[in-house]
Amino acid sequence: MGQRFCRKCLLREMGEEEYFTNLREYIRNIDEELKVEKAEYERRLALCKECENLMNGMCRICGCYVELRAVMKKNYCPDVEKKWDAS
Repeated sequence: MGQRFCRKCLLREMGEEEYFTNLREYIRNIDEELKVEKAEYERRLALCKECENLMNGMCRICGCYVELRAVMKKNYCPDVEKKWDAS
């Protein structure tokens, strides 16, 4: 049986492998002034979840983990037709 890929999953919806746990911990420890508000973060993630370029929690355009990219004020969607912009 081949490897299963979750095309519409965020990291927080996948198994609790240590790497992903560390990534979530990293996000939690980012200085608050660098992060978007919780509502904006959730809005960005919702848009990412609808995107055809999300695969296994990563953006196939830029290779980032979308949960890390979406939390930062300075970041934006890397798609040509941006789904969200920097705050």
